[in-house]
Amino acid sequence: MNSRSILVAESVWRDIESTRSVSDDQLSILHFLFAKNFERATRIVDQRGVKRISGEPSGRSVFQVMGESRTKEEYFCFAEHYCACYSFFYDIVNRGEQLCCKHQLAARLAASLGACVDVKVSDKQLALLLSKL
Repeated sequence: MNSRSILVAESVWRDIESTRSVSDDQLSILHFLFAKNFERATRIVDQRGVKRISGEPSGRSVFQVMGESRTKEEYFCFAEHYCACYSFFYDIVNRGEQLCCKHQLAARLAASLGACVDVKVSDKQLALLLSKL
């Protein structure tokens, strides 16, 4: 994905975040940029498959996103930087073919729309979760 595409995507995300809603045009743009991964991400969001786990009192957070397999594995991710799934390492880190995986897209979309299941834990519990990554 080239730098212009990234700028377009960031602009769309900012617009969605500011209105907490997504238009058909915005959906079309994101689908054009992210293709099948975006379709899959919307299904995850529709199923309320995104949890934002926030530590208290720091407010630091990580997303836990449901996978689509029958086992319904859940993956920890930071929407803009990292996901613990296989696709992130294979398609993004190793091959450089995509900007992000479906779990990252689902986390970003759910956060932008206010559609996350919010879970509060202590900072210590959050640190323990993150130490397992």
